[in-house]
Amino acid sequence: MSENRTNGPRRGARVAGVGAAAAVAMGLLSTGAANADTFVPLPDGEKLGPGVTITRTGEHALISPSMAANGAGRVVWVSGTATADVTVTPEGKVGPTNGPTGNPGTNNSSTHGASQVNTGYIVGCQVSIADDAISAGVSGGIDLKGVSAGGSIGLNLGPGEVKFVQVNYKDILKPGVYSIEYKDIEIAIQGCAGYAQARSYTVVEIIGDHYSKTTLYGMPFSIG
Repeated sequence: MSENRTNGPRRGARVAGVGAAAAVAMGLLSTGAANADTFVPLPDGEKLGPGVTITRTGEHALISPSMAANGAGRVVWVSGTATADVTVTPEGKVGPTNGPTGNPGTNNSSTHGASQVNTGYIVGCQVSIADDAISAGVSGGIDLKGVSAGGSIGLNLGPGEVKFVQVNYKDILKPGVYSIEYKDIEIAIQGCAGYAQARSYTVVEIIGDHYSKTTLYGMPFSIG
């Protein structure tokens, strides 16, 4: 079994998944009143799919008011590890992404000739990011836009808008354990005067005659 880990400049930590009902504890990391940072630990999770087990561990978020101080902006730093334990996959050949204009495909995933694991966050303004909202978005009810992430991502979100932020992805060319670790990825949100919410996702697509797509969602959390 092979093990593959992805570490970016600001990446490290471990993530596994999406607990269902665990309560989210919040703690203030700085004492000043309105400008206090809020630390949000998030539950681990696991999802079984055809030929793959997806886990997410060590996920947490740190939420801060935006430096713009205009009431419509806020910043969140996210960390965690998404892992795909793949037992069955045909050999593939990495090709160009098949999404529009070279961007990732639906739900920030694209097989592009090889099996793949990718992970990131769904961010919404004045939208509850539950399973029904995600389904509506994927079917065209909500405008979903993928944004590739380096270490910092800026989003402009209006009321009712939802966007996917891809943290990273890894091609799967043979069975093995594939991990994406990330630490303090910054997502800066502007234009949302109401409440904002986010939720992690990890998608594994297995190519071949028995194509499958398995998605693990994290617990939704408020960004203020």
